[in-house]
Order: sequence, then C-alpha cells, then structure tokens
Amino acid sequence: MINVGKELAKGVEHFWKVRASQHKKQGAKTGKKDAGNRAAVTGGKHADGFVSLIKSIVVDAELPNVEVLVHTSVKKHRTLPGYFRPCKEWDVVVLSGNNLIAVVEVKSQVGSFGNNFNNRVEEALGNATDFWAAYKNGVFKPSSKPWLGYLFMLEEKPESLKPTKQIHLEPFAIEKDFQALSYAKRYEIACQRMVRELLYDAACFITSNSETGIIGKYKEPCEELNIKNFAISLHARAAAFAKIQK
Repeated sequence: MINVGKELAKGVEHFWKVRASQHKKQGAKTGKKDAGNRAAVTGGKHADGFVSLIKSIVVDAELPNVEVLVHTSVKKHRTLPGYFRPCKEWDVVVLSGNNLIAVVEVKSQVGSFGNNFNNRVEEALGNATDFWAAYKNGVFKPSSKPWLGYLFMLEEKPESLKPTKQIHLEPFAIEKDFQALSYAKRYEIACQRMVRELLYDAACFITSNSETGIIGKYKEPCEELNIKNFAISLHARAAAFAKIQK
C-alpha cells in the first residue's frame, strides 16, 4: 500500500505553497487583493494534494472500472442527488461502473476560527445527514452502502490552540466537555463524534501552519483520527468491493 503519511505531507506542502502563490498573484492584474485570508483561497486548487492522496488509496485497491472524480472531472459527475435538497457537489466521488463506492469531503480552515467553527461543523453534519437520508431512500440504488469520509486541516496558530473563554448559558448549560477548549480541540471532538455517531465512516483531522507546513510538516492530535485509520477504512471498502466483483 502507498505510504499515506508521506503522501499527506505532500498534500500539506502543496496546500501552503498554493496559498502563498495565490495570495501573491491575486489582484496582480487589477491591483486589488481580497481582504484577509480570502486572497489566498479564491484561486482554488489548494486542496489538490489531499484529493490526490484519496485517489491513490482507491486506485491501490484495484477497483474494476474505477472512476475517481475530482475537481478536474466534469462538475456534474461529482454532483450527487440529495434528499433534503436537490443535489450537492462533492470533492471526491468514486464510482465502479454504476456503483457508488465512496464519497469524501475535504475541508480546511485558516484564520477566523471563532467565526467559522460553527459553520464548518453545521456544514459537515448537514452534508452527512442529507447523504445518508438519500441512501436510505434508494437514491443511489442499485449501489450497496457507500463509504463516506471527511478530511479536515486546521491552521495551527496561538488563536486556534489556546483555550477559549468559559461559556455561560441559562437556563441550559453547555456540555462541560466543551468548556474552555481550544478550537483545535473542538474540531477534534466534533470529528470524533461524527465518526462514532456513524455520520462518517472515517475522518482525518490534522493541524499545520504556514511556516513548517510548506515543507510538509503536520500534526495528528488524535490517533483515532489519523490518516492511517482513514486510509485503512477507505482501502478496505474499495478492496472488498473489488474482490467480490472479480
């Protein structure tokens, strides 16, 4: 099997290099740059390394007639029907013939931690809920139960690593496990619970920063959410289907 740790490091390196390049180039023609971190993300393609890693895991399983649809594929082929909404465009969609094998969402957050944490979690929960409702109601038939994964990278900064303030609510207090946690720890708990609640078959959560990430450095705060567990789960699903088809 491929060295997933090494390939993830390449994805991290690519992410930060593309962000730096886009931030430098964005606005070169107009003389204007987007405010804040938006200047570094409006060009897209920063997650290509992570997408390539996911594709490599699936290809290694030797699926017959495999199609790994990513952002360079025709957009409509990565757009799957939903249940509570008409459809959604996913980051990676894996097909073998007319069988839906796996779907993966790839996300990251750089800066604006307080403003975006709830949005990211709500988005992940909503996507999974809609996906499984569609499956339960036969939207993906005749496919067997597909595999759903979530890969998330958080920028490692003092603002994302330091404990947050205590939250006081009345008459209903928040769960004590969330009190005074850093945003990194909040994301870790959210990803862990989404897997344990069977909303995702596997999740990978990593942290990285622009200084060391540009040479491929990253951290895996939670062993349960590391890239090896993610890859084992996805590879097993793809390999099992491949073996039965053969």
